[in-house]
Formats: sequence, structure tokens, C-alpha cells
Amino acid sequence: MKQTGKILLTVLLTIFSVVILIIAGLYISGNGYVVRAVQKTILKGYMTSNIDDHTDFDNNIIRAGTPQKWELHEQYNQIRLTDTLRKELEDFQTIGFAVIKDGKLLYEEYWDGYSDESLTNSFSMAKSITTMLLGKAIEQGYIQGMDQRITDFIPEFLSDSLGSLATVGHLSSMQSGFDWDENYYTPLNMTTEAYYGNDIEKQLLKRHFSQRPGGHYKYSSADTQLLAIVLKRATGKSPAQYLSEEFWQPMGMEHDALWSVSGGIEKSFCCVHSNVRDFAKLGQLLLQKGRWNDRQLLDSAFIERMITPNAEAFDPGEPQKYGYSIWTDNRHRPPFYGMLGHLGQRILVVPDENMVIVRLGKSKDKIHSSAGHLDADIYYIVDETIKSFIPFVSRQSLQQN
Repeated sequence: MKQTGKILLTVLLTIFSVVILIIAGLYISGNGYVVRAVQKTILKGYMTSNIDDHTDFDNNIIRAGTPQKWELHEQYNQIRLTDTLRKELEDFQTIGFAVIKDGKLLYEEYWDGYSDESLTNSFSMAKSITTMLLGKAIEQGYIQGMDQRITDFIPEFLSDSLGSLATVGHLSSMQSGFDWDENYYTPLNMTTEAYYGNDIEKQLLKRHFSQRPGGHYKYSSADTQLLAIVLKRATGKSPAQYLSEEFWQPMGMEHDALWSVSGGIEKSFCCVHSNVRDFAKLGQLLLQKGRWNDRQLLDSAFIERMITPNAEAFDPGEPQKYGYSIWTDNRHRPPFYGMLGHLGQRILVVPDENMVIVRLGKSKDKIHSSAGHLDADIYYIVDETIKSFIPFVSRQSLQQN
């Protein structure tokens, strides 16, 4: 018995020593972010980042001003979701769902203890927000236009023969040619380092461009992060402060939001933590072509450019699915566009129905879509929401008239 105990103790000590050596090796090699990633995901029961992880990071506050609550639609929460839509929402751990129709809050529902005040991670929907800030910076003269070279703000790339050709528009439309591998599920890679590392600006500025900018679409979180560096240097303001001053406060967002930071700059490729109702206002601003109440908060021509697919970025016959940080499907009936994020965060705009749909949740449907070139859940949400709401609203309107 004593011998067995000694063997077990030896095995445990050996395992412990190996773990310590691995951790030490990761830190010595500059890969200490892997330890943090494992602590914040696997040791908490996740295989990837999660929607409630703002407590794992430092954050800058996106301050709200005087709240402007949504006007409630005449049929607010009087409509039943189709069985197909409810199953889709519940099967994939939706925590919040809302529909805005004709500028009014028509429907909202929450699950699993979440509410209209719960802050959850936007993930890549933040990319669209960052490009909205770019549009504002152009309006205000901080940046000359979409064709301005990034080296005017990031001279670190002047010696990079390809990087010196890149423009802010290339960053916004994912055509920069920056050397980057987008990966969300393995611990030892550059995207994981960007998310869990301590200095994202230092990480990016030591990399290089591997392709000539323009003429090719390649989804890259690094492009948006470089754009944040441009914005911060051009405006002299943090993206969180700039977002607060130019959009969050003028739009009467109901709550302060958070934007996670790394090394003193916001992780602009992700990580705006807000709620269903305030996220919906961003979609409504796009739908209204940048106008909010009596103010033009963002140039309508810039929004039109955001939501228009970039033909030059895709091969002939290939689906033109991306504009300037906005996903699109103009072949679908009705056509729609939107902000999309990891694990199924969605702000979807359906102009023909004057509708904005928001879905936030913990996972997404990974089945390949037969309806179009975007994720399958997006088509379920758009099509089934229209089936649920439009006939009912139309009938009520006819009765009232």
C-alpha cells in the first residue's frame, strides 16, 4: 500500500513538474498568452471565448448620455414566434432577441436570466462599429478619405514595400494583404494572442504584409485592429471615447458599454460589450442612412458604401458578401445586410421591411446554408422573423385604417 502511494505521488509530482516546465517555456518563448487563454476558456468549461468575458479584461467605458428609450410598437410583444424560429433560437442558446419595425420596438425576449440591461460581447460586430468611426473621422477631417495611405498614421510600415501601399479603405474592406491567419479555436496562434495577449499594437506592428493590397478579400481581424491604431492616432482619442461622443451619447443609448483593451488600445476587431436594445440602435442608424432624430450622425453616402458589396474584391461568379465591414446578401428576397459576430451575434437590417433584427447568444448553427452564402442561422432568423411578424403587423394596420 505504501509503495502504491509512493508511485502515485511520484506520478503527480512528475505531471506537476511537466506542467510547470510547459508554462515556463510558454512565457520564455513569448507565448504566455496561451496560459491566459486556457485559464479563461478551457478551465472555465469553454472551447473558445464567451459572451460574458468582459470581466476577464481591462475595459474602457463607452459612456452614455441622456437615455432615449425605444418607442414601443402598437403590437409590442403581441406576436408569437414561428415554431421554427423559436426552436432555432433556443437550440443555440440565444440570450436576447429583438425586432424593430418602422423605428419602434415590436418584440423582445430574453432567456437564461439575461435582460435588456445585460452586457454581452459583440465579437466581430465591433468591426462594423470601427468602420462607422472611420466614416466619422473622414467627415471631421481627421482622415482625408478611404484612399489615404495607412503609413500617414502608421509610419512603422513605410519600409514594408506592400504595407506602404495599403489604405484605410483596404483595412475596412479586408483587402489589405496583411499577413494574418484567422483562427478562433486553437490556443497557439496569432488570433488567440490578439485576444488574450497583453499588447496587441506591439503584436501587429512587428508583423508585415504578404500580398499587394486591393483586389482580393480575406477576412482578417488584424485589418480592423490596424484601423483602430489609425483612428486613435488620427483623432487623438480612444475608440471608446470617440464612439461615446459621436454615436453613443447623441443616439441616447440607454446604458454605458464597455470596450475591452489590450496594451492601452481597444480590441476593435471584437469586444464591445452592450445590450440588445442599444445594439439595435446601431442597425437602425444604418437603416436610416445615418440620420438620428434631426441630426445626420454619419454621412449617408458613407453608409451606402459600407453596405454595398465590393465587386473588385471577389472573383467573377463568387458571392459578393462583404462591403466595408458589413456583410450583405442582395440576392436574397428580401435583400438584407448586417453586422455579424462569433457565436452568432447578429444585427440584421432588412430595408424592404423597414426592420432591424438583433440576436445575441452563446452558440450558433453551423449547418451549411442552402439559402445563400452566409451562415444558415442568419436566413432562419430573417425569413422566420418576416413570417412571424409581417403578416400580423400588416393585418393590424389594415384594421386600424
